[in-house]
Amino acid sequence: MASLKKIARRSFLIGSAAIVGGVAFGTYKYHQPAPNPLEEKTGRAVLNPFVFVDQSGVTLIAPRAEMGQGVKSTWASLIAEELDVDPAKVTVLHGPAAKAYYNSAMMSEALPGRGYDASEFQHSLGEIVGHMSKFLDLQVTGGSSSMRDGFERMRHAGASARETLKQAAADELGFSRDQLGTQDGHVTAPDGTRLPYGALAAAAATIEPVEADLRPASSWRLIGKEVPRIDILAKSTGTAEFGVDVRLPGMKFAAIRQSPHFGVGKSAFDASAAEGMPGVEKVLDLGDAVAVVANNTWLAQQAVDAIDVTWEAASYPETTDALFEEIARSFNDAPNSTMRDDGDVDALPDGATVIEAEYRLPYLAHATMEPMNATALYSGDALQIWAPNQGPTIVQKKAAALAGLETEAVEVNTTYLGGGFGRRIEIDYTDRAAQIALQMQGTPVQLTWSREEDMSHDAYRPGAIARYRAAVKDGKAVMVHGKIAAQSTTVEGAGRMLGLPMSGPDKGHVDAAFNQPLAIPNFRVEGYLSKPMLPVGFWRSVGASFNGFFSDSIIDEMAHAAGRDPLDFRLELARAEWDPAAKVLEAVRDMSGWTGKTPDGIGRGVAMVYSFGTPVAQVIEVADQDGQIRMTKAWIAADLGRVIDPQNTRAQMFGGMVYGLSAACFGEITIDGGAVEQENFPDYDALRMHTMPKVEVQLLENQPRMGGAGEPGTPPAAPALANALFDLTGKRARQLPLMHEFDLLV
Repeated sequence: MASLKKIARRSFLIGSAAIVGGVAFGTYKYHQPAPNPLEEKTGRAVLNPFVFVDQSGVTLIAPRAEMGQGVKSTWASLIAEELDVDPAKVTVLHGPAAKAYYNSAMMSEALPGRGYDASEFQHSLGEIVGHMSKFLDLQVTGGSSSMRDGFERMRHAGASARETLKQAAADELGFSRDQLGTQDGHVTAPDGTRLPYGALAAAAATIEPVEADLRPASSWRLIGKEVPRIDILAKSTGTAEFGVDVRLPGMKFAAIRQSPHFGVGKSAFDASAAEGMPGVEKVLDLGDAVAVVANNTWLAQQAVDAIDVTWEAASYPETTDALFEEIARSFNDAPNSTMRDDGDVDALPDGATVIEAEYRLPYLAHATMEPMNATALYSGDALQIWAPNQGPTIVQKKAAALAGLETEAVEVNTTYLGGGFGRRIEIDYTDRAAQIALQMQGTPVQLTWSREEDMSHDAYRPGAIARYRAAVKDGKAVMVHGKIAAQSTTVEGAGRMLGLPMSGPDKGHVDAAFNQPLAIPNFRVEGYLSKPMLPVGFWRSVGASFNGFFSDSIIDEMAHAAGRDPLDFRLELARAEWDPAAKVLEAVRDMSGWTGKTPDGIGRGVAMVYSFGTPVAQVIEVADQDGQIRMTKAWIAADLGRVIDPQNTRAQMFGGMVYGLSAACFGEITIDGGAVEQENFPDYDALRMHTMPKVEVQLLENQPRMGGAGEPGTPPAAPALANALFDLTGKRARQLPLMHEFDLLV
């Protein structure tokens, strides 16, 4: 089985353009495959790190977490497209923590540039840089990158597997490989012989994996088609295993209490009341927190709540107003970045109308439906973790350091995620489970955070302030100058994730502000980083989640100041800059029947935001119903370049918009006495079924490269709604959530 140590190199390449302009030094080092994590763990034909075949059929290793976005199903379709199998017959497992499963698409996002206007050279350079993720062990689900990462890798894996199985059949039947075909999980021969893949598995395992060209788009059976999701049955019958569903022999259950003040611990605690409660196994001192292990989660939670703890004081501003005063002070410093500086924003033509506006957005929690949880078992020389996580290698490395073990001694098992949104790229909840397991050697323990613990110990979307100055003249946009201040998710979130200091201009901080595809002759965007205060991290669409509101709101204000129809105003700017952005505006105009005029009691707003490689335009309609404002209709148009599964992609756009609208209407994290005031969903509401507008989604494929799907639907939602409210009421929303200024139907 020595051949299992070799992997089809093509399964790791992303296009032949990775070698640019003849500069090939170090190229092989970057592209050589990482070790195959499956070679020692199965007795099957391990054709590459993503596919193995045995008598039961084809198994796909999908190293991206399934959190509702359908990645397992779509990756299965990519494999099945080349391997000639029914996706429904592919078994999909989440891969172990391993270098081979690095995300090749995320690192390229860090390269300078606006994205939409990237040249072929920049795109190729991004592919090379993407492979650096291998050296950072960046096995991560995030950044709307799963399909961009897997689109060619998975097809190459399937093609290599197909040709290797054909070679095994050729050796057995005496035909040449090019005389054979494949169909429905079988290799077919000219004489009518059909050999199932399973029967060829053992022989294929002894063959050097065969490199193969990808099939042309004209022959695709699955890509671009609606394919039933493979997890429908399990999720419909309650048999899908989420983190909270993990059950192991002899398992105990834990609850935790952490300081309500971030970054500090406790000075004293009295656990006597908890220790005497029935069902309590053990009270644990975790240094800066306390935990209880009991016979079930409810008992553990009751007991941990009974512990009397004296917490240390907060080391940061203790009120929301004081936090935002600190953010505002960031404008007094030099900008961290000036990612766009076109023309001269200080030289205005005579007669220009100037608009000045300050926008403020709150800190936000992720509020995943499944609270933070993880199960851990420490045996003395090894640690096993079961968790709904977005970064297995990150969990593995951090837990190994915590336990004093070699990295290979920590096994990470990834379950389904009951919502991720960037929260589960953090490792605080898995580290806490590991801490408890270290004190409960030999006993598996499942730690579940209460909803209150979850809401008050998040890595929040940063609170942000934007100060804009803009100008119009003769109905045209002549200038935009934006200044954006917030804590940095790159410095803080990426710093925690990678364990590396983050420095230099922070592109993510101003994403969806500096790189909007709008032809404005004088256009400057500056980013200002405020000091760390509340812990901040990656919230669905990250910097674009607040910058989309800022950058589109000022455009809407400019349109009205210019006396222009807001959609036509945007369309003129987009047409002159980047055609795919104009096309999504045209599509949403036609879908909604936009005329620029609305009857009394009706308001409509439009927004367009480019993020994660995808321009998305949305129109939202609101209505005054007996004094309350209700969203009635919404239209979404997005251009992803390549749509792999239309139904799944429409669902992603719909879900992204809902997430953005919920935050726009109700979402805020406020601080008093250094502690988070919101504790549960009654304090942090979301849209309900009866408050949802009717939604229509249209997908376009005009741009030349694939964009993301999971996050780009979120940024336009808040500005589209705010612009609709302005159309209805004449009142401009410059702060969120909207519930404080508008009587919204709840």
